[in-house]
Formats: sequence, C-alpha cells, structure tokens
Amino acid sequence: MSPGATIPQAEWRRPTRRRVTAIRDRLREVYGVPIMAPHEQPLDELILTVLSQSTNDRNRDVAYERLRERFASWEAVLHAPNAEVEEAIRPGGISKVKSQRIQAILAAIDGDERNHPAPTAHGPMDVAWLRDVPVPEGQAYLCSLPGVGRKTAACVLLFAYGLHDVPVDTHVSRVGMRLHLLRPGAPFEELHDAMLALTPPGEELELHVNLLRHGRRTCHARRPDCPACALRRMCPSRRA
Repeated sequence: MSPGATIPQAEWRRPTRRRVTAIRDRLREVYGVPIMAPHEQPLDELILTVLSQSTNDRNRDVAYERLRERFASWEAVLHAPNAEVEEAIRPGGISKVKSQRIQAILAAIDGDERNHPAPTAHGPMDVAWLRDVPVPEGQAYLCSLPGVGRKTAACVLLFAYGLHDVPVDTHVSRVGMRLHLLRPGAPFEELHDAMLALTPPGEELELHVNLLRHGRRTCHARRPDCPACALRRMCPSRRA
C-alpha cells in the first residue's frame, strides 16, 4: 500500500493498545518525554495558535511578541483599529485575515457573560471556567468562536490546562496515518476523535509533541527519510 493511500472506514481496524504503546516507547527512546506544565493562559494560547496558521514558529512568535508589546491587554486588542492590529502581526503572514479573526474571537468572548467575573461586570475577559467543565463542553465552546476548529481548541485545552485533548496538525496527521495509528484519508474531525481514543490520559502532550517532532525531522511530507527512520519496522507505509 502506498503511503498516500486511503483506507475506507468499513475496512479500517483501530490499532491495538500494544501497538500504540510500542510506537510511543520507540518515540520516547528517540525524543525523550516532553515536559511542559500547563501555563493557565487560555487566551494567550488561543491567539498564539491563530497566529501560527500558515507560517513557521519563528514568524508566529515575532508576531505574537509585537502584538503584546503594542497592546496592554486583550481588551485593548479588541477595541483597537483593525489596521493597528494588522500592522503589529504582519511578520506572521496573512495579517489581514488573522487580525480580523483575532478581533472577532475576542468580541465573541467579550460578549459571553460566562467570561466575566460577575454577570454584570465589564472587567477582563476570563475563560478560566474551561478548566472545570467536561472536555466536550470546552471543545464545543471554543469551536463556536469565529474561525476556531478542533486543532486550535485542543491546543488551548491541552497547553493551558493539561486537559484530555490532542492537537492534530499536519505533522501529527501525516505520521499517524503513515503508521496506521490514524485511518489514512480520514477527515480532521475523525482524526481528532481517533487520537483521543488511542491516547491514554496523561500522555496527550507526549504523543502530540513526539509525533510532531518525528514529522519535522524524519517523516517529511514529500521525501520521508524511511531508511533512517527509527519506526521503519513498525510502519506499513515505509518506502524501500
């Protein structure tokens, strides 16, 4: 079967727990166990993830730092002229689209009474309640925000609060499908559900980060380095 082949859902068999554990352990041998304490800044993570779209980490970080230096708070970003927000995040690329999306997200959050310390308050936006509700409820709320999908929601829930959600980006999906941890050709909604189903609680960060690392370093999109791959014996999609 070629690496890019699609497996129909009726023919798909989920990986066994033994296989998932073997792949996790091999990745752990190569990349170690990542450690990252939840930072409890969900709005920061949300905006950072929006800025990460269609750019690299360096440009994302430059855009984020410029935005935080220019504006004293997320409320200030919300009420600023769009042209000023766009100029601040220009290094991150497609700044016109991202600036509009960021302000639309902040407006939606600001308009939700759950995000204020008191029902009648006009104080800072506060989505700390996401930490204490079931993950599906947090996912649903975040995905109701303008332009926010499952990957962005998962980044917020996992990195801000250490909750049971796993971001599936292009690297994670590519490596996961080639290893048949995830069904090749599946849509992203199914990929996120499948990653949650195969990831034991407490291992969300490890699987996400190590699959991402493997995708960046070895399992490239166009020319995967199969001969040098530490997972080659486990991979049904390996090239000769």
